[in-house]
Amino acid sequence: MALKHQLPNITHRKQVAKSRLFAIEQVDLTFSNGEQREYERMLGSGRGAVMIVPMLDEDTLLLVREYCAGTHSYELGFPKGLIDDGEEAEIAANRELKEEVGYGAKQLILLKQLCISPAFFNANMSIYLAQNLYAETLIGDEPESLEIVTWSLKDYKNLLAQSDFTEARSIAALFLLKDLLSS
Repeated sequence: MALKHQLPNITHRKQVAKSRLFAIEQVDLTFSNGEQREYERMLGSGRGAVMIVPMLDEDTLLLVREYCAGTHSYELGFPKGLIDDGEEAEIAANRELKEEVGYGAKQLILLKQLCISPAFFNANMSIYLAQNLYAETLIGDEPESLEIVTWSLKDYKNLLAQSDFTEARSIAALFLLKDLLSS
């Protein structure tokens, strides 16, 4: 039998650090059993982000290889980006697709909305399958051209074996796609 938890009471909040991308907030909590704790959490923009799994045809995935500052490496993954202020997630997905791989999608299917490290971060990402692609390019905010990589979905196990295909969100997106297509 699952326990039903009552959300703790937030007794105090204060911002302890801020950067261009994030704010770090200290949160003082009192739990229903009387225990008190101090947590820190990162606050994102609140708009969320999107990741797109573009398919050129029934078997061909489009991925990008781009620089990732967190690991100081080039990583292979699906196109992604932040949702602009006032923008709907589906519109952001199509915009990011055009900016990063030079295609738009006539059909976008929401695969899942994920929480990213919910213990410390309040950010969400909507993952979309993009189908019926057409050529269209928008200028993005990347500091250099992204390498576009095509990959056969039938060869997904070799994709998983790639040393630069490590981002958990891209791996989750791949399995969400596999699950959708097998049903």
